[in-house]
Amino acid sequence: MVKLKIDNYDVEVPAGTSILDAARTVQIEIPTLCKHPDVDPSAGCGMCIVRVNGRIMRSCCTPVSEGMEVITSDPELVDVRRTVLKLILSNHPNECLTCIRSGHCELQDMANTFGIRDSKLPSLNKKYDIDDSTKAIVLDASKCIVCGRCVEVCQNQQNVWALSYLNRGLATRITAAGGIKLADSPCIKCGQCSAHCPTGAIVEYDETEKVWNMLNDQNLYTIVQIAPAVRVAIGEEFGYEFGENLTGKTYAALRRMGFKKVFDTNFGADLTIIEEASEFVERFKNRPESLPMFTSCCPAWVDLLEKYHQDMIPHFSTCKSPQSMVGAMAKTYYAEKMGLDPAKIRVVSVMPCTAKKWEIVRSEDMRSSGYQDVDVSITTRELTRMIKQAGIDFRKLHDEEADSPLGEYSGAATIFGTTGGVMTAALRTAYFYITGEELGDLDFKEIDGLEGIKEAEVDIKGTKVKIAVAHGIGNVEQVLDKVRQAKENGEEMPYHFIEVMACRGGCVAGGGQPRVMMPDQPKPRGITDDIRKKRAKGLFDEDLNAKNRLSHHNESIKTLYAEYLGKAGSEKAHELLHTHYVPRGLYKK
Repeated sequence: MVKLKIDNYDVEVPAGTSILDAARTVQIEIPTLCKHPDVDPSAGCGMCIVRVNGRIMRSCCTPVSEGMEVITSDPELVDVRRTVLKLILSNHPNECLTCIRSGHCELQDMANTFGIRDSKLPSLNKKYDIDDSTKAIVLDASKCIVCGRCVEVCQNQQNVWALSYLNRGLATRITAAGGIKLADSPCIKCGQCSAHCPTGAIVEYDETEKVWNMLNDQNLYTIVQIAPAVRVAIGEEFGYEFGENLTGKTYAALRRMGFKKVFDTNFGADLTIIEEASEFVERFKNRPESLPMFTSCCPAWVDLLEKYHQDMIPHFSTCKSPQSMVGAMAKTYYAEKMGLDPAKIRVVSVMPCTAKKWEIVRSEDMRSSGYQDVDVSITTRELTRMIKQAGIDFRKLHDEEADSPLGEYSGAATIFGTTGGVMTAALRTAYFYITGEELGDLDFKEIDGLEGIKEAEVDIKGTKVKIAVAHGIGNVEQVLDKVRQAKENGEEMPYHFIEVMACRGGCVAGGGQPRVMMPDQPKPRGITDDIRKKRAKGLFDEDLNAKNRLSHHNESIKTLYAEYLGKAGSEKAHELLHTHYVPRGLYKK
């Protein structure tokens, strides 16, 4: 432990703590633009300067030392910070009125905090072409402040290396590696760059106008579905606490917006579990050489697989994601049941994820209904903008229910939105399929939490099933290396079943989730581990309180199989609910 003084307060913190973090222990918030809890400090912006024993230093990257005396604010420090902000603004477009991040922008917030109303510095801003080539995320280097968060996340947290710095000095900008288009880069569209960007330099590909056009077309029958993670994050845009589950209000808002039917992606999650658990049991019993089996719900993980890890394609579950399953069922089963022309049905999904925009067009399998199964996928952020555009007072809405039959779901489906949730849900049903009995304890504590790789061994009536859960793409390599090593050496596989989610914490922290921080919360705005845990708790609490916590007990799912699909893994189920994977250019990192 190290003792020091910060603004004359006695502080004691562990050795190695930065001055920035030490100050927060005594409720002193030093301004910063480049530092984020998820990434290592870059000391890029210069806003976090403090006076240490008379010398000006950057607090984000300076560790505390015994007897250190720190001043965090005085007239000179404030003046330097204002000058730094003016320099940043001189290299930034004055487009707040038309920027998608207006009101949620850390640079805008900082300029307001320091009362900057004009700048006499000449404009140095350069206009670059906007890169929307992925149709999932949009990169506008003109709005970049070169804080480096996106590069740090893409390279070191995600290990994708799609983004890098280009040029030097005032010409420095963030771009896809080598200045190519993002669509031609290793980018997997996870959107973590967007989730961590403090300005409007990287944002989601906005399709709200497209959805409004569908809703306003009286010849169309427009259906909507919401993902599990959306319900525990959307409230942050309307003043609710982190993790508050607002399923009922979200249904009500969607009806007010004009959707003909409001379904739930959780129904698709239950359906995915029936197919995926059946697939795992069949592999486990009859095709051990096809193990381990990887989950396939995360589109950024699928993108990574097809680009980087093509040797693992035989181990991938062939199940589509819940989003795609609901779309396929809406345009086949539901259309037939209700006598609707599937050509006139439009399915909109609300997802916590930017990669879902790519998933809906990734292959011909995404048209198993004869039409594109999901027509538009928007993020949680896009939905909140639409609710506000519609003039809906979200807080005053009364809870409503989803529509039948694609709206019923179990607690197991809800936890799909967080790391470990898919594995937990699948094992509950797989245990039943293997033994004919229900699992006693429905929770697996070994795979809770935010450790990057979680391992466990499940005893199924004397049969040991070894599982792994990895979240954050950067952690996946370690799991894959173990599998490859076992294959090469002819050894027993280290795992039978592996869950992968591209984003740290899972979908609750997806690239399309809100960035809003409540007024009493410390900066920076955006996702932190504390928020990840609160959003996950909102999902786990719903599961714990659900009348039904098992996917195979969903009555609407039972009816679907009885009336339409036959049985899990049937020819019809495979035609509509399963996919295949194609190598798409192996990138070298």
